[in-house]
Amino acid sequence: MTKGKIKEIISKAKFGGVADYNIVYRDFEKLVEVGLGEFLKISGNFEAIPMSRIQTIKKKNKILFQKTMR
Repeated sequence: MTKGKIKEIISKAKFGGVADYNIVYRDFEKLVEVGLGEFLKISGNFEAIPMSRIQTIKKKNKILFQKTMR
């Protein structure tokens, strides 16, 4: 379900204004926050940064997705 929700949000964002979205992803031991446009470039369509590393997706200041910490 997580991957489906992430795909849905990113798909909507691509057509609705990429600039409004930020992605927080895990990069080894730290969390990195970048805009969705930059994330799509550096992730190489999720090859360099897999979807499983995404921790949070925000639109402006509203959290649309947040991975639960175990």
